[in-house]
Amino acid sequence: ATGSGTFTLEAPATSTNRTLVLPDEAGTILTTATAGVPIGGPAFYYWQSVQQTGVSANTTTKITLTSSVFDTTGGMFASSRFTPTVAGYYQLNFGVQIPYTSTNAGINSSVSKNNIAIISGSGSNGGNSLYPDSAGSGLVYLNGSTDYVELKIYGSQAGTSYNIQTGQERTFFSGVLVRSAT
Repeated sequence: ATGSGTFTLEAPATSTNRTLVLPDEAGTILTTATAGVPIGGPAFYYWQSVQQTGVSANTTTKITLTSSVFDTTGGMFASSRFTPTVAGYYQLNFGVQIPYTSTNAGINSSVSKNNIAIISGSGSNGGNSLYPDSAGSGLVYLNGSTDYVELKIYGSQAGTSYNIQTGQERTFFSGVLVRSAT
Protein backbone atom coordinates (compact mmCIF):
# COMPACT_ATOMS: atom_id res chain seq x y z
CA ALA A 1 0.00 0.00 0.00
CA THR A 2 1.17 3.50 -0.72
CA GLY A 3 -1.12 5.35 1.70
CA SER A 4 -0.87 5.67 5.44
CA GLY A 5 -4.56 5.02 6.16
CA THR A 6 -5.83 2.20 8.33
CA PHE A 7 -8.01 -0.65 7.09
CA THR A 8 -10.33 -1.91 9.84
CA LEU A 9 -12.67 -4.89 9.90
CA GLU A 10 -15.17 -4.96 12.72
CA ALA A 11 -16.98 -8.00 14.09
CA PRO A 12 -20.75 -8.11 13.55
CA ALA A 13 -23.01 -7.00 16.40
CA THR A 14 -24.50 -10.50 16.57
CA SER A 15 -23.00 -13.93 17.13
CA THR A 16 -23.77 -14.87 13.51
CA ASN A 17 -20.70 -15.60 11.40
CA ARG A 18 -20.11 -13.34 8.40
CA THR A 19 -17.83 -13.91 5.41
CA LEU A 20 -16.27 -11.18 3.28
CA VAL A 21 -15.15 -12.45 -0.13
CA LEU A 22 -12.95 -10.22 -2.27
CA PRO A 23 -12.99 -10.74 -6.05
CA ASP A 24 -9.96 -12.45 -7.58
CA GLU A 25 -9.24 -9.50 -9.82
CA ALA A 26 -8.02 -5.93 -9.62
CA GLY A 27 -10.58 -3.14 -9.42
CA THR A 28 -12.50 -0.83 -7.16
CA ILE A 29 -14.91 -2.06 -4.53
CA LEU A 30 -18.06 0.07 -4.56
CA THR A 31 -19.32 1.66 -1.39
CA THR A 32 -22.03 4.17 -0.57
CA ALA A 33 -19.37 6.87 -0.95
CA THR A 34 -18.24 5.81 -4.45
CA ALA A 35 -18.68 8.71 -6.91
CA GLY A 36 -21.29 8.06 -9.58
CA VAL A 37 -22.91 5.15 -7.73
CA PRO A 38 -26.42 5.81 -6.37
CA ILE A 39 -26.31 3.27 -3.53
CA GLY A 40 -28.77 4.67 -1.03
CA GLY A 41 -29.81 7.49 -3.40
CA PRO A 42 -33.23 9.14 -3.33
CA ALA A 43 -36.28 7.28 -4.63
CA PHE A 44 -40.01 8.01 -4.38
CA TYR A 45 -43.43 6.73 -5.49
CA TYR A 46 -46.38 9.02 -4.83
CA TRP A 47 -49.98 8.58 -5.91
CA GLN A 48 -53.28 10.37 -5.69
CA SER A 49 -55.45 8.99 -2.89
CA VAL A 50 -57.83 11.96 -2.72
CA GLN A 51 -59.54 12.81 -6.01
CA GLN A 52 -58.58 16.14 -7.51
CA THR A 53 -61.76 17.55 -9.08
CA GLY A 54 -62.76 20.39 -11.34
CA VAL A 55 -59.53 20.64 -13.34
CA SER A 56 -60.30 23.19 -16.06
CA ALA A 57 -59.93 22.43 -19.75
CA ASN A 58 -57.28 24.29 -21.76
CA THR A 59 -55.32 24.97 -18.58
CA THR A 60 -52.17 23.28 -17.31
CA THR A 61 -52.72 22.16 -13.71
CA LYS A 62 -50.30 20.65 -11.20
CA ILE A 63 -51.48 17.25 -9.94
CA THR A 64 -51.70 16.91 -6.18
CA LEU A 65 -50.15 13.64 -5.00
CA THR A 66 -51.42 12.77 -1.55
CA SER A 67 -49.97 9.37 -0.55
CA SER A 68 -46.70 7.50 -0.94
CA VAL A 69 -45.81 3.86 -1.44
CA PHE A 70 -42.22 4.77 -0.44
CA ASP A 71 -40.09 7.87 -0.07
CA THR A 72 -36.36 7.69 0.67
CA THR A 73 -35.78 11.33 -0.25
CA GLY A 74 -35.56 12.71 3.29
CA GLY A 75 -37.93 15.58 2.54
CA MET A 76 -36.86 16.27 -1.06
CA PHE A 77 -40.43 15.44 -2.16
CA ALA A 78 -42.83 18.01 -0.67
CA SER A 79 -46.07 19.64 -1.84
CA SER A 80 -46.15 17.32 -4.90
CA ARG A 81 -42.74 18.61 -6.02
CA PHE A 82 -39.41 16.75 -6.11
CA THR A 83 -36.37 18.99 -5.51
CA PRO A 84 -33.36 16.69 -5.12
CA THR A 85 -30.27 17.73 -3.22
CA VAL A 86 -28.18 15.15 -5.08
CA ALA A 87 -27.12 16.20 -8.59
CA GLY A 88 -27.50 13.46 -11.13
CA TYR A 89 -29.59 11.53 -13.63
CA TYR A 90 -33.07 10.52 -12.49
CA GLN A 91 -35.48 8.05 -14.04
CA LEU A 92 -38.98 9.56 -13.75
CA ASN A 93 -42.23 7.68 -14.44
CA PHE A 94 -45.84 8.82 -14.35
CA GLY A 95 -49.39 7.89 -15.18
CA VAL A 96 -52.65 9.86 -15.07
CA GLN A 97 -56.24 8.71 -15.57
CA ILE A 98 -59.50 10.61 -15.78
CA PRO A 99 -62.98 9.02 -15.60
CA TYR A 100 -64.85 8.03 -18.75
CA THR A 101 -66.86 10.77 -20.43
CA SER A 102 -69.24 10.51 -23.38
CA THR A 103 -67.23 13.10 -25.28
CA ASN A 104 -63.84 12.60 -26.87
CA ALA A 105 -62.02 14.04 -23.87
CA GLY A 106 -58.28 14.23 -24.40
CA ILE A 107 -55.62 14.76 -21.77
CA ASN A 108 -51.93 15.43 -21.86
CA SER A 109 -49.91 14.75 -18.74
CA SER A 110 -46.32 15.79 -18.38
CA VAL A 111 -43.39 16.08 -16.04
CA SER A 112 -42.27 19.68 -15.84
CA LYS A 113 -38.74 20.64 -14.90
CA ASN A 114 -38.59 24.16 -13.48
CA ASN A 115 -42.11 24.71 -14.88
CA ILE A 116 -41.25 23.61 -18.45
CA ALA A 117 -42.68 20.32 -19.80
CA ILE A 118 -39.86 17.86 -20.55
CA ILE A 119 -41.59 14.43 -20.65
CA SER A 120 -45.08 14.10 -22.08
CA GLY A 121 -47.81 11.51 -22.48
CA SER A 122 -51.24 11.90 -24.05
CA GLY A 123 -54.47 9.95 -24.22
CA SER A 124 -58.10 10.13 -25.27
CA ASN A 125 -61.06 8.00 -24.28
CA GLY A 126 -62.67 8.30 -27.71
CA GLY A 127 -65.99 7.62 -26.01
CA ASN A 128 -65.23 3.91 -25.68
CA SER A 129 -62.75 3.30 -22.88
CA LEU A 130 -63.26 3.25 -19.15
CA TYR A 131 -60.37 5.57 -18.31
CA PRO A 132 -58.26 7.65 -20.67
CA ASP A 133 -54.65 7.04 -19.81
CA SER A 134 -51.73 9.36 -20.18
CA ALA A 135 -48.35 7.99 -19.15
CA GLY A 136 -44.67 8.41 -19.80
CA SER A 137 -41.14 8.05 -18.51
CA GLY A 138 -37.72 9.49 -19.17
CA LEU A 139 -34.22 10.10 -17.90
CA VAL A 140 -33.62 13.64 -16.65
CA TYR A 141 -30.61 15.50 -15.29
CA LEU A 142 -31.33 17.50 -12.10
CA ASN A 143 -28.64 19.80 -10.69
CA GLY A 144 -29.15 18.99 -6.99
CA SER A 145 -29.86 22.57 -5.95
CA THR A 146 -32.43 24.60 -7.91
CA ASP A 147 -33.97 22.06 -10.33
CA TYR A 148 -37.37 20.61 -9.44
CA VAL A 149 -39.95 18.42 -11.18
CA GLU A 150 -43.75 18.22 -10.93
CA LEU A 151 -46.53 16.20 -12.56
CA LYS A 152 -49.08 18.22 -14.54
CA ILE A 153 -52.19 17.69 -16.67
CA TYR A 154 -53.68 19.59 -19.60
CA GLY A 155 -57.23 18.78 -20.71
CA SER A 156 -57.96 19.57 -24.35
CA GLN A 157 -61.75 19.22 -24.51
CA ALA A 158 -63.25 22.73 -24.32
CA GLY A 159 -66.09 23.03 -21.83
CA THR A 160 -65.01 19.88 -19.99
CA SER A 161 -64.06 19.85 -16.33
CA TYR A 162 -61.74 16.98 -15.42
CA ASN A 163 -61.56 14.85 -12.29
CA ILE A 164 -58.35 12.91 -11.78
CA GLN A 165 -58.69 9.26 -10.78
CA THR A 166 -57.28 7.96 -7.51
CA GLY A 167 -55.25 4.80 -7.04
CA GLN A 168 -51.62 3.68 -7.04
CA GLU A 169 -52.00 2.23 -10.54
CA ARG A 170 -54.02 5.14 -11.98
CA THR A 171 -52.42 8.47 -11.05
CA PHE A 172 -48.82 8.29 -9.85
CA PHE A 173 -45.37 9.85 -10.07
CA SER A 174 -42.16 7.98 -9.26
CA GLY A 175 -38.46 8.62 -9.55
CA VAL A 176 -35.07 7.23 -8.64
CA LEU A 177 -31.48 8.41 -8.86
CA VAL A 178 -29.81 6.30 -11.56
CA ARG A 179 -26.37 7.89 -11.45
CA SER A 180 -25.00 10.82 -9.49
CA ALA A 181 -23.27 13.62 -11.38
CA THR A 182 -19.87 13.11 -9.78
